[in-house]
Amino acid sequence: MKFSVIIPARDEERLIGGCLESIQRAALPYPTDVEVIVVLNRCTDRTEQIAIQQGARVIREDAKNLSKIRNAGARIATGEILVTIDADSRMSENMLAEIDRALQSGRYIGGGVPIYPERKSPGILLSFLCLRVVEIVSRLAGGLFWCYRRDFDSVGGFDENISIGEDVDLARRLKTHGKKLGKKFGKLTKTHIITSCRKFDRFGDWALFTIVFTSGPEIVQGLRGKKTALADKLFYDFKR
Repeated sequence: MKFSVIIPARDEERLIGGCLESIQRAALPYPTDVEVIVVLNRCTDRTEQIAIQQGARVIREDAKNLSKIRNAGARIATGEILVTIDADSRMSENMLAEIDRALQSGRYIGGGVPIYPERKSPGILLSFLCLRVVEIVSRLAGGLFWCYRRDFDSVGGFDENISIGEDVDLARRLKTHGKKLGKKFGKLTKTHIITSCRKFDRFGDWALFTIVFTSGPEIVQGLRGKKTALADKLFYDFKR
């Protein structure tokens, strides 16, 4: 198996179908080489049925910890390349081909992709611009992560001691690992994902700035592994 695509999912019946369909389109050049793993997390809706109907493997991990949820999918993955995407996002048709091309070049340890919001407003556009600035300064990309399974294992997978920012943490460790091998952590430029704006819909289009300025200490605590109400509000108990 070449690709394993891992999707954490908690009550995602509204959006997971679109995510899975986008993966199916991206998998067309690899008709027998893509497996999709949906990690069910405390689901009470039809997420499991939809995932099975669209050919995904499903497992359960009910911890309020995205690292544990993602790692659960990685543990059963059989693909040479791991790809992580959220259930409320859709990948472009050339995504897997571009990932394959980048890794086969031997220049990249892994990376991220551009993220486009499903709708636009001044608050949302400025939020995404700020995230882009952070990417440039940190030289880390996000949205959808990709790397060889062997490198994922070499850095220990997602850190289960943190509750917020587990994806950025993995990217940082992959980048460090890549330097030792003469490879860089990259960002694909000819592909992208489109992600839902449901958190903006819920908390307002200026929510990013409100959360950062009012919840800075909680964000730091989450990065240090301490469970916070903010993590529950934004991720684990966020009502779909």
